[in-house]
Amino acid sequence: MNLFALLEQAAARHGERGAVYHGVQQIHSWASLRERALRLAGSLRDLGPGARIAVASENRPEIVELMFAIWAAECVFVPLNFKLHPREMEQILDDSGAARVFASPKIAAQLTPVTSAPVEVIGSAEYRSRCAADPLSVPRYTEAASLAWLFYTSGTTGRSKGAMLSHRNLMAMTVSHLADFDSPDEFSSLIHGAPMSHGSGLYVPPYVSRGARQVVPASGSFDPDEFLDLCGQHQRCSAFLAPTMVARLVQTGRPRPAHLDTVVYGGGPMYVDSLKKAMTAFGPIFVQLYGQGEAPMTITGLRRGDHVTADGWAPDAVLGSVGYARSGVDVAVLGEDGEPAGVDEIGEIVCRGDVVMSGYWNNLGATQATLKDGWLRTGDMGSFDAHGFLTLRDRSKDVVISGGSNIYPREVEEVLLEHPGVLEVGVVGAPDTDWGEVVVAFVVGDVGVAELDAHLLERIARFKRPKRYEFVDELPKNSYGKVLKRELRERLK
Repeated sequence: MNLFALLEQAAARHGERGAVYHGVQQIHSWASLRERALRLAGSLRDLGPGARIAVASENRPEIVELMFAIWAAECVFVPLNFKLHPREMEQILDDSGAARVFASPKIAAQLTPVTSAPVEVIGSAEYRSRCAADPLSVPRYTEAASLAWLFYTSGTTGRSKGAMLSHRNLMAMTVSHLADFDSPDEFSSLIHGAPMSHGSGLYVPPYVSRGARQVVPASGSFDPDEFLDLCGQHQRCSAFLAPTMVARLVQTGRPRPAHLDTVVYGGGPMYVDSLKKAMTAFGPIFVQLYGQGEAPMTITGLRRGDHVTADGWAPDAVLGSVGYARSGVDVAVLGEDGEPAGVDEIGEIVCRGDVVMSGYWNNLGATQATLKDGWLRTGDMGSFDAHGFLTLRDRSKDVVISGGSNIYPREVEEVLLEHPGVLEVGVVGAPDTDWGEVVVAFVVGDVGVAELDAHLLERIARFKRPKRYEFVDELPKNSYGKVLKRELRERLK
């Protein structure tokens, strides 16, 4: 099993149909994408199977051809978050033992002084010469367990770790997406608004498998107006977006483009109030994803139909959940004794299935701590309701224990966001000599302490109220839109 087979089949079926676009400009047909990938693979044959090849770039069309070239050469795709500091990138390159780095011009200039790995500029004369190399034969005998993608964690809790994702893992992800979430065909488009080093890139295989065109914004990043324009210029558009990106689409005030069919949101919490605003603006086009790099894009989810009922939006308890187990995945909530928790009892979320990684690259200790008794320990806290919907409470490390009581920041954040003066909020715990920890809320918006206290007193228990409010212009986030709780806690020190 080799993921290159997805491109091989798409090229056989769709030939000269458009495959890769830069904005509205066609870059490749399926036939030319296949040929380009095999020629690039031919230029990599000297590295040998299993070599790690890093790609460090803003979103570019070349990422698609490099991805399939690396798989055709039976090497390992190692995408780097282009917003990382060069020293952080260097740590990933060193950890992975990358044999080659393909980087955009800007990032290549930053990386070359700090890494010993050979760095080549995407689009350079050297790169173009690779694209003219003798093509490699189509791989036929790749073991399904062979490493295909080293997915490095975002590093919000320390040094990044490389989750080892095999061809089998990514094929399980592909099948689950097509079974649960979307039904693309050769008339469909995947718009890469989110980083291709993360969720948007992971969605390349399922859409290539159905011959859906890959559309990379000309800006190389997420611009709400550009994204909406592209959804009016391409057919049957789907996208993976972080909740903060969805909120920015709503803020444009623009109507839903005629060809925007599906938005899969994930990578961070989508609060109920924000979700309702998005559905009011664009209709019931949303699909929720809960996953981790260790189980790529595939643990639980809310399908499009789960968001609505015959009378309107689904109940808040459903919209505030992360849905139910995805196809091919077992999901459980375990109590402190390691036994399954009861209905509405909070515990650690675990999962198992073909989508789960084999471990962390060169990190046996982290692997043994995360993969136990056949389960992936997610580190997230949650509970199942009587209907099988999973509600994500918080990361286990983010739970605030105040006076012996557990307080889940997301619950406080949800209620604070119901106040019209609150635009964004991040809740963390701060050390306290009397209580152990106290709740602190970082708030973006135009509102006062007294208003917030009165608002909360009408909605949640008194002991859950923040003891302090910090009013800020913006919350620190990583490139995937996740609020960096660690940075908020550091500010409190």
